[in-house]
Amino acid sequence: MVTAGCSDGGSGSEEPDRDLGAQTLDWQPCPAPSEAEGGGTAPSPLPGGTKWECSFMDVPRDWTEPGADTIELALIRAKARDQPRRIGSLIFNFGGPGGSGVSTLPAAAQDFERLRARYDLVSFDPRGVGRSQPVECLGNRELDKYYAQDATPDTAAEEKAYTDNLRTYDDSCEQNSGVDLPHVGTANAARDMDLMRQVLGDDKLHYFGISYGTELGGVYAHLFPKNVGRAVFDAVVDPTSNVEEGSLGQARGFQLALTNFAEDCIERGDDCRLPGSTPEEIQEFIIDLQNRLEEKPIKGIGDRELTETQATNGIAQALYSKEYWPLLEQGLDEADGGNGALLLALSDSLNGRSREGRYSNLQAANAAINCADYKERYTLAQAKAQLPEFRRVSPVFGDYLGWALMGCSHWPVSGQWEDPDVSAPGAAPIIVIGNTGDPATPYEGAKAMAEELGKGVGIEVTYEGEGHGAYNSGSTCVQGAVDRYLLDGKVPPTGTVCR
Repeated sequence: MVTAGCSDGGSGSEEPDRDLGAQTLDWQPCPAPSEAEGGGTAPSPLPGGTKWECSFMDVPRDWTEPGADTIELALIRAKARDQPRRIGSLIFNFGGPGGSGVSTLPAAAQDFERLRARYDLVSFDPRGVGRSQPVECLGNRELDKYYAQDATPDTAAEEKAYTDNLRTYDDSCEQNSGVDLPHVGTANAARDMDLMRQVLGDDKLHYFGISYGTELGGVYAHLFPKNVGRAVFDAVVDPTSNVEEGSLGQARGFQLALTNFAEDCIERGDDCRLPGSTPEEIQEFIIDLQNRLEEKPIKGIGDRELTETQATNGIAQALYSKEYWPLLEQGLDEADGGNGALLLALSDSLNGRSREGRYSNLQAANAAINCADYKERYTLAQAKAQLPEFRRVSPVFGDYLGWALMGCSHWPVSGQWEDPDVSAPGAAPIIVIGNTGDPATPYEGAKAMAEELGKGVGIEVTYEGEGHGAYNSGSTCVQGAVDRYLLDGKVPPTGTVCR
């Protein structure tokens, strides 16, 4: 990127301009996404020829010392089509935490083309992500081994190997990114967004948050309620959940989505490639496959094998969207026959691995942000004590998510909260959309978010459907409610239900 005074996520100036809100962004043609952002090609122009523009914005490395050194955040935008009627910038966060907004927004832009009528579409790599001072942990080859490990240990030796791997991973993060790990939490990202609002020239922050982006948006609304403009939260994180409650919620969500997938397969009769005449029998087939893979991995891609952990990961990835269900059916059928390539490819996608074997920093940033946010640090004994409840909630995903409670056990930085405060008295209305079939952010989270935001602020909308998120589901009801608010300021009735 040819940008004066900017580097590829570098450490910035040691003596920054103290008035960072007055900085001017140097917008340039966008380069191809960096390896940390997931790689690929430079974004293509939008319908009508509008080109994507990229820049960097300086933010304090440590918001408690805003006059000290800065880091750079990577930004991307596409200008509104109707400039005379332009409302402002619409800032997107697509979730993770750890997802690159700079690479995701162009890929998803067709879903938001109606909104570009009156908004500049803007996204960014939050601190620690992509080009924005990315957190770095293990290298590519080490990550291949790390993600193939047995993440559901059954013996003392397997438990030691698992905890040793977690410690090695966390130590590598501290060695490579230790100076930034204390500062990558959600509250600091929210402060970055308010600076972004100022630098973009907007009086209010107009915002579209998806998945983790709803948590970030809720924290922003709490910190800056008077600065909230028109905002939408889709695929809502439950802000009242601690780590254990959130993980149990995900176990229930993925189990529900798997049951819905199995029911759909059964309803198609002979067209279903999986054995069994009931959803329970399909689930037993999947559990049997997991057990076989734990005993003996099968051929995957190249010289890489499909392990039980990667198969479970791949199944979860395919449940994020109903569009992936055919891939899940095919992948399970092929794995049953000894070919694990498709499930491994799905697992790679969730972990941010390219076909060339290079990893984005999605999962490294995810770990760093979650561990900077949440206080809980589970010991081996504490995690094992929770496993029966996780297994009860989800026979397929319970073990995997129960053991994952230890993800921050050896992290070098303390967490900030047990759950985030998102109360936002005085803020403008925020549309909060819950999807009844969402596997990753269960439906109940939307009601909790709306209640925590406060009366007259959280406007709950329900979508009765499948997949992670509702706006891009194809529901004209959901899209209409969102578009009318963002474009025309018309607030939908709270309790609106879309089918």
